Order: sequence, then C-alpha cells, then structure tokens
Amino acid sequence: MHTQTTPIKITGIGAVTGYGVGREKLWDGLMSGKPAAHLHPGYLPDGADAWLARISEDMLPADGQSRYARALRIAVTEAVADAEARGWTPGPVVGMVNATATGDVDVWRDLHSRAGRGRDRRGFIQLLPSTPLSDLMRANDWHGPVNSISAVCAGGGNALLQARSWLNDGHATDVVVVGTDLLATPEILAEFVQLGVAVTDIDPLDACRPFQEGSRGFGFGEGSVAMVLTRRSAQPYAQLLGGSMSHDGHHATNIDPSAEQVMRCAAEALRDAGVQPTDIGYFNAHGPGTAQCDAAETRMHAEILGGAAAIFSVKPLAGHCQGGASGTLEASVSALAYDRGTIPAPHRVADGHPRLLDGPTPATDGLTLKSSLGIGGHNSCVVLGPPAR
Repeated sequence: MHTQTTPIKITGIGAVTGYGVGREKLWDGLMSGKPAAHLHPGYLPDGADAWLARISEDMLPADGQSRYARALRIAVTEAVADAEARGWTPGPVVGMVNATATGDVDVWRDLHSRAGRGRDRRGFIQLLPSTPLSDLMRANDWHGPVNSISAVCAGGGNALLQARSWLNDGHATDVVVVGTDLLATPEILAEFVQLGVAVTDIDPLDACRPFQEGSRGFGFGEGSVAMVLTRRSAQPYAQLLGGSMSHDGHHATNIDPSAEQVMRCAAEALRDAGVQPTDIGYFNAHGPGTAQCDAAETRMHAEILGGAAAIFSVKPLAGHCQGGASGTLEASVSALAYDRGTIPAPHRVADGHPRLLDGPTPATDGLTLKSSLGIGGHNSCVVLGPPAR
C-alpha cells in the first residue's frame, strides 16, 4: 500500500557514457545520430578488432580507485548539482540505490592478476559494490537507506521502483538512483559475442536495428547514469508514475516464448500507474535488436499498449550498457525528452515496425512506458510522464 500520493519527480540527472562525461554529452551524442562506439583495434582476446562504446580512462579524473568508482561518483555528483540548480534541497533522509550486474570488474581483475602481491591489505573493500555508495553517503552527510540491486538489464527499472517504494513508505525523503556497469573488458565482451547477442565486427548502426529487418544484436556499451528522485522540486524533468517487476523463471538466457511474464509486467505497470493503454504515447523499448526481444516487445506493444504508441530504442546509438546502466540511461533519456521537447530516436536503416520513430521527433505530453528485459528472465517496466499532468 502506498502511504503517500504526491507525485514522485525526477529532478536531477548525471551521466558518464561512451559519449563522454555529462548528461549534455549524452544528449548531444544522441541528437547527432552518431553512435558512441569507436573501433578498438585488437581488443578481443583473439586479437580481433571490436566496435564498442567504452568509457576510457581519459574521460575520468582521478576520483576513486577504479573506472567504476569514478564513473559512479561523477554521475551522482552531477545529478545532485543539477537537482540543486533546479531548486531541490535535500531532505533529512536521503537514500541511495545502485543497480549493477557485477560491480567493479576492474578491481576483481587486478586482484586475480596480482594474486595478492603488492596490494593494500584493505583493498578488498573496494571489491564490494556498496563501497562507492558508502563513500558518497559519507561525503554528502546522507543517512537514508542504501541498496545495491543486481537484476542484470532490468536492474535500472528495479532501482527506480525501489526508490519509489522508499519514498512512498516514508523510509526516505529523497533517493539518488544510479545504474553503473563498466563491463567491456575483452574477456566479458568475448563471452557476449559467443552468446550470439553482442556484435563487434561492424558499426553498431548497421548491426543493431531494433524492430527492423536485418538486425544482428547489439553493440556493447558502458555507463553510469544517476537521477535524483524526490517529491519536492520546482523544476523536475519528469514524473515516475508507477511500474512493475516480474521474472520468467524459464531459462538462463532465453525469454519464455509465451512472453507471459513480460506481458504481465507491462500490464501491471499500467495498473500501478493508474493509466490506460491509450495514455501511453511512447514505448521506450529495451530494444537490443535481438530476435527474441524484438518479438516479445512487439507483442507487448500490440497486446498491452494497443499498437498506437510510437516506438524507439537508443541502443543503436548509446550501445547496450548492460546491467543497471541500461535502464537508468534510457529512463533518463525519456526524462530529458520531456524537458527538451524532442525524442532523440535513431534513424531507421531498414524496413521495420510501422510505429518505429525515424530520427529525432518532437515530443508531446503523452506518457512513456519504459521496458527492460534482462538475461535470465528479469523484467521491469516503469511509466514516466511530463513534469505536470
């Protein structure tokens, strides 16, 4: 049961993505229609080249012990500063939730490569996904609840709904939500290529064609994207109206062909938000360009949304950032779209779904359903709306 009904607002956004540091780099990159990915010669373990939207060391100042910790801190710091510039003042109980699939892979890699030699005896603490969160809580003098969520690509949506629950139940006055995954190591990237879902041998705009003919899968990306959620904001980007979560309970990698739990998740998200399918103007799809996700989300669009909403996915541009960063990045794009009056959709490159947007499109006040489908059967859907309804 929800104990409060005042709208929950997204009032600050911070980002580190393959486009660079800052939400403006993300927005400008998407609007340019050019992918964040670059060709990395000899990147894969077998010496093959790879297209990927990796966050380089050069993007990140020395603020933390690893790329992961630095990207997370930069994204949160920018989101908080942005929220304060838009009139937000932290309440007495600020919490934080981070969605991540694996935490800090670079630190784990270093641990195993050194085999215990030459490390700080307390360096193992940096292995914990909670450590960067604790550092930020201490630096900002925040004392609300803190949590890390691991639900692979559904994690960002789950984190938004965790924050909503805390705000509704009075456990926090404000919550900083962040999704962080920097997984593009050569070894991990090679595993996704072997699974047949990641495409590294061609430009991602050619490889990743969600809801279009000829799609081969997704280009790999990295990111850390943060948002401040609160009930007190004079200039919010958007509202979080509701959502739902489910699990297929079917297979380690494949979506249940019946898509029963995917469909239920979307239908319950609409009910939870108190909206009708006709209220949804935009379907911000998970859209990784894989055959099974395209099929499931095409059914979701037709059977749950009634087939009218405009469809888009930014994965051909930003890359599939994996884990929690996927959902938070894509939700933040919808929030920015309401604020700036444009949906930064990629251009079509082939024949596809008739409701698929073709390039940047003027935004209306229609609501957005954001879906996230994670490997192993994790599903989340959230409903977003413009700042005032």
